[in-house]
Amino acid sequence: MRALILLALSLLPLSAQDKDTGAKIVTAARKQVGVTLSYDPAYVSLTYPGGDLPREKGVCTDVIIRALREGLSQDLQKLVHEDMKANFSAYPKNWGLSRPDKNIDHRRVPNLQTYFK
Repeated sequence: MRALILLALSLLPLSAQDKDTGAKIVTAARKQVGVTLSYDPAYVSLTYPGGDLPREKGVCTDVIIRALREGLSQDLQKLVHEDMKANFSAYPKNWGLSRPDKNIDHRRVPNLQTYFK
């Protein structure tokens, strides 16, 4: 969790325009407080692109995914999946996969750490 928070903070930029970007991310993340109440790490088949669990459940990465989607119109599901297709060998092998999985890859902290490097 600490690594994910540091990752999220590293997204907060420094320039005036970037401060607005950071504010949009934070505002969108705060909208989930009191809504996303149930921790649910289950594997779920999602629509692609733009797939999500019901907002009332998820894991820590779902907060980041939703904040970027709502605040900046950036779809981490699509971005991570496309990057993994192009650079699969650069991503962790923790799950024994032989190819990207658009349903779960964007919800895994090590994959997000790799994507944001």
